[in-house]
Order: sequence, then C-alpha cells, then structure tokens
Amino acid sequence: MIFKYVSKVNTHQDVIVPCKKGKLEQLTQFITIKEPDFNGEFSTVQMLYGPEGNRVYLLGIGEEKDAVKIDEAFRKLSFDYKKYWKAPIQVVTEGFSDAELQKAVIGLEMSAYDIGTFKTKKDEVNAITFEIVNRKDITNSLEEAKAIGATINRIKTLVDAPANQKTPEFLGDWAEKSAKTSNYKCTVLHQKELEAQGFDAVLAVGQGSANPPVVIVTEYMPKQGASVDIGLVGKGITFDTGGLSIKSSTNLHYMKSDMGGAAVVLGVVELAAKLKLDVNIVGVVASAENAVDSKSYRPGDVINSFSGKTIEIIDTDAEGRLVLADGLSYIIKKFQPKQVIDLATLTGSVVQTLGYAAAGMFTNNIEMAQQLSKIGFDTNERVWPLPLFSDYESDLHSDIADLRNFSGKPIAGAITAAKFLEAFTEDHKAWMHLDIAGVSFGDSPYSKMKGASGYGVQLITNYIKQIAEN
Repeated sequence: MIFKYVSKVNTHQDVIVPCKKGKLEQLTQFITIKEPDFNGEFSTVQMLYGPEGNRVYLLGIGEEKDAVKIDEAFRKLSFDYKKYWKAPIQVVTEGFSDAELQKAVIGLEMSAYDIGTFKTKKDEVNAITFEIVNRKDITNSLEEAKAIGATINRIKTLVDAPANQKTPEFLGDWAEKSAKTSNYKCTVLHQKELEAQGFDAVLAVGQGSANPPVVIVTEYMPKQGASVDIGLVGKGITFDTGGLSIKSSTNLHYMKSDMGGAAVVLGVVELAAKLKLDVNIVGVVASAENAVDSKSYRPGDVINSFSGKTIEIIDTDAEGRLVLADGLSYIIKKFQPKQVIDLATLTGSVVQTLGYAAAGMFTNNIEMAQQLSKIGFDTNERVWPLPLFSDYESDLHSDIADLRNFSGKPIAGAITAAKFLEAFTEDHKAWMHLDIAGVSFGDSPYSKMKGASGYGVQLITNYIKQIAEN
C-alpha cells in the first residue's frame, strides 16, 4: 500500500467517504442522489457514482463509541473492494482526530495482509495508492500509521507460519535481519550459550525437539548511558504438542500460534526503532519447540531454572511458563528495567474467563494497570485485571522442589500460571503479565480458518509512547 497526503478532493477520482451514523450532510458534494439508502451504520458500505462518473464508496463509521475500531471498517472495505482498484483512491479524513486518522490508515494497510504465503497460485495483487485528503499536513501521521500497519502484518505472518518453517532458529534469524534493517541490537543465544548461562527451564522444554531452543535478546537503546525504561518478555513456543502430557489432536495444527507473545515483543521492538521512540527497550524471547521424543522432559521431573529455583514438573503442557520464567529472571537480573511486561498465549483458562474480547492482565502495580487498561480501550486491544492474591500460592506447593509448574486443579488456571511467573520476578515492583491466549489467534472474517489477529502491537507501542512522553 502507498499513502500520499493531498489537501483537496479530486471529483474525477474514486473516493472513500466515511460517514458517521445519521450525519450525511457532507455527501452532497460527492453524489447526486438526495437520499441514498444508507445511514452510516458501522462498517456498512454503499457504492454509488459521483457527478463525474467516479465511484463513491460511502463507509459507515457508526457512532462515537465505534471510533476505537474504525480500523476494522476501513480494513473490511479495502479487503472486499481492492481487487477492483487500479487508479489511486482518495480517502476523505476531514474532521478525523489524529487517532482516527491513524486508525483508518492502519486498517487500510492491514487489508494488504495475505494469509496464503505458501500458496503456489496467487491472485494478482494491485499496488494500491491511497490519497489521504485533509486540509492540514498529515504526512508524519501517515508514515507512522503505515509503519504500525506494516509491522502488524509482519508479526501476523510470523504467527500464521507453519512450524516446520518457523523453528526457534528461524525466529532468531528473523530478529537478526530486523535489527539490521531497523537499526537496533540483536543477540541470539544458542544451545551452548544457554547451557553456559543456565537457561535450564528453556533447555528442558526444548530437549525433546530436533530444533534446538534459542533465547533472543533485542536492545533498542537511543538514550546512551541511561537505564532500561521497559523490558518485554515473550513466550516463543513455535509448536506445542503438550510434550508427554500430549494434547488432543483436535485443532493441534493451530499450536503453531503458541509464539504469539514472542511475535508481539519482536514487532514492538522493531516498531519502536522505526518510529525512533525516545525510550530504552530490551526485548527477550525465550523460544523452544515442545515436542515428544525419548529425550523429552517428563511429568515428575525436577528441573533447574535461570533464577536458581527448582521446579517440579506436573504437566509438560504447562511449558510456556517455564520458558517465561527463565526470560523474566534473565531480563531483570541482567538489565534491571524500570518496568517489565511479559506476553504469552499461556492458558486456555483465560479464554474460559474472558472469551475472545480481552487479554488477562496480572499486576500489583496499580498505575501500570490503569494506564494499560485505558490504552487498551482506546486502541480496542482490551485488557482486564485478574487477581494475584497470595491465597493461590499454596496451589504451587511442591514437597520435592521449590515449586511446581501446575496446580492440577480445574479452576483458576490463568491465575496460578501468573503466580508461578511472579516467583521469578525478583519481587519487581513494576511487573505485569498479559495472557493473550484468547485474543492473539482466532476466527477471522478474512480467512476460512483461524488466523493471527495482530493483537498487542498497538497496545504495547502506545504504552511505550506514553512512557516517552512522561
């Protein structure tokens, strides 16, 4: 997608005219019909012809409450009609706030995403140019919004990629290439380095796979000599069989998506570098494939961890919290970030609790919770607080190790997973865990099968921008 700023509408060109519900007064300059069969209901489209024979796409953007999801309306319109577009399309954005303008551009850019990366026969794709019409110069906003949309598409490509392509080493290569292109530092720790430094939990999870685990460390540090403002940790399980506690075969092919948290971390660090945000960021991705083999770790095993704590394995399908435990310990001990956020497609329990509408948010830091909650509603990437009460600590008691990785109870699964992670945060006062299992990957109007949503990039990037402003 190509985006250009123009200050005036050209009535000879095809044009997209966004309309709020019941507010159609501005349409008289674009169409000859006095009363079109259209009222601006959210994400509705009416295609008419203007006085010059050009196509006029009336796009409903609904009411004020719909403003946070305006990207969805633009994305759906472009997805449905882009195969017909060859000449530049104008988009009227007069009266949009900066946030609405960026949302519109992000939606248009996201419509370019093609889930069929591995198809041998593909539909021919036109290189579409959008001319964004506004009286004020919005060039910088356009560039930023395009970068956000393009980054979301990149991480969706990662999440949707098949596991035979997307190994832990592949994620490391992706990050190294991104770092070179976007000008930040990337270090990939391979098997020998992991053994030498004591990433025992990551190694245990990955020991049953032919594809060795890695830990990816990305550093975007524009403020030389200053401390790290925020550390991000992502779960990077490139395929999850459940290990010896093997999963059912139903929907097992979707377990390629179990690195959704890692994808967000990789995307956010890349985007922060592209946008040149004045914030020091470190991202750590702990990546392994949880496979079944004669070398696989077993239920009943006791393993070590980077923190030095020992862990009794009750369920090998509770592997994400193990790699995150090492990632959290490492980033806190090595970089001492002021704030830490980890993201993971961690539990089915959070889906049972919140469905597909929000991520589970766990933190004892009220200020972080309030800030991220507001940003979540503003970006339509919502989070919802769940407790970290000490009452749940007994569920992780082990007689033979410091703690166990799974309570075994059919209740509070997302909470006990978060309590497990908390044990590896060195009592950090500004740590947050986001369980994104229900929002990272799921049903989509743009594909027949489940696919990546791109959740998290806007949420975390906007949170980091707020840190920069403060």
